[in-house]
Amino acid sequence: MTEPTHAEAHEGSLGSRLNWLRAAVLGANDGIVSTAGLVVGVAGATESRSALLTAGLAGLLAGSMSMAAGEYVSVSTQRDSEQAALALERRELREQPEAELDELTELLRERGLSSEVAREAAEQLTERDALKAHARVELGIDPDDLTNPWHAAWASFLAFTVGALLPLLAIVLPPVDWRLPVTVASVLVALAGTGWSSARLGSAAAGRAVLRNMGGGALAMGVTYAVGALLGAAGV
Repeated sequence: MTEPTHAEAHEGSLGSRLNWLRAAVLGANDGIVSTAGLVVGVAGATESRSALLTAGLAGLLAGSMSMAAGEYVSVSTQRDSEQAALALERRELREQPEAELDELTELLRERGLSSEVAREAAEQLTERDALKAHARVELGIDPDDLTNPWHAAWASFLAFTVGALLPLLAIVLPPVDWRLPVTVASVLVALAGTGWSSARLGSAAAGRAVLRNMGGGALAMGVTYAVGALLGAAGV
């Protein structure tokens, strides 16, 4: 009865890796869109390279720090909940082991095992590691692989930074006349890539995700450029 448990561990690890990849793609996407909107808006108001660089760097740092802080708080809360659930399960196993064995048997039976096989499997899993068995089957938690808030924070920080660097470099490096075309083109290509990647990770249709992603980015750049141009014309 060890093969199902072994398979579940691999599935959990795969799911965890996919979640990190999806978070990285979405973080990079946020960095691209928010920074592109910011620098394109500033470009609508001024041609100053120093102003564009200052605004872009400020947006990059503010966005990456905000993403990192948000992920740290969110994942810390999730980890606290996982630890609290494990502590409760540990106490229940200590105070009422027979009831917990019956509960594990019923959970395995609900997954399709016969009553006899479910009981035998529950007894073997309990003898091997009762807490781990209940954590995985009952709670869906791997006690050896709890979420790490620092990993999440750094992943979000780096993903946002990488995404934000593209529109920042695209707006400050080319000559004045090429800034907007280069930025818009590079941002749309990058958004097509992140849209395709997020769709593939979620097993969804890539075409719709790509168009949605590019459309949202184009709209953001169009709106911010128009506002910047109006403010620049008004001398603000």
